Amino acid sequence: MALTDIQEPNAAKQSLFEWLGGAEKGTENIRLLVETFYDIMDSDPKAAGLRALHQPDLTETREKLFMFLMGWTGGPQLYIERYGHPRLRARHLPFTIGESERDQWMYCMIKAMHQCQFEESLMRHMANQLYGVADFMRNREG
Repeated sequence: MALTDIQEPNAAKQSLFEWLGGAEKGTENIRLLVETFYDIMDSDPKAAGLRALHQPDLTETREKLFMFLMGWTGGPQLYIERYGHPRLRARHLPFTIGESERDQWMYCMIKAMHQCQFEESLMRHMANQLYGVADFMRNREG
């Protein structure tokens, strides 16, 4: 599914979920993004360090990121309904996350947005927002 037909929000109050297609297409587009992201992380040598932090089977991890992104973009709060508040930093503390891991995560996400053919302004906006989240996960220098 190409996302090139998605229009930039015409009002500052439009959520990312609406920008991604809302109830009609947003869920499908987020699922595609998550699946593409993990396919890249699982196979791209540039993400080997990040991949090593994950369990061999990514099924549960894929579902958790999908549920999180649904709510994070302004859609249904699937993650909160199942697991409660994301507490992202606390949930990631067992993993050593530095600039390299943050940058690998962003590399995979941006590459996934390109492969999903996100419209350029949507991709820039999401990448900027996600960078803040990814940077917040760092728990070591370097």
